[in-house]
Amino acid sequence: MDTGEVETVIGALGRARSKDSAQPADLEREVNYFRNNAERMRYADFRKRGMFVGSGVVEAGCKTVVGQRLKRSGMHWTIRGSNAIIAPRCLIFSGHWEDFWGSSRNRVGDLRLLGYSAVNV
Repeated sequence: MDTGEVETVIGALGRARSKDSAQPADLEREVNYFRNNAERMRYADFRKRGMFVGSGVVEAGCKTVVGQRLKRSGMHWTIRGSNAIIAPRCLIFSGHWEDFWGSSRNRVGDLRLLGYSAVNV
């Protein structure tokens, strides 16, 4: 899979399917999964483009953006409250804060996207 040759995996599963009829539904499900997601599994191509393939970068980002703010000692959050805190942090960490506030959109609408209702704007 690291080389991005998804068709090789699909072929191997197809050969296994013809040899082992004990689990045909499971093998068929796996073959369909690889066929349906083949374009998302071009890992070698993604690496050539400088993209990250593993989940480590995303997990570290979640820890930085979400964990460091919401998981402090003694904190308890509602979903609405946590969304109101996380949305602006995501804008800041992604470098989109100025774009968000610099646009000509309705400011009340912008605040709703951040989890605020018109009542407390």
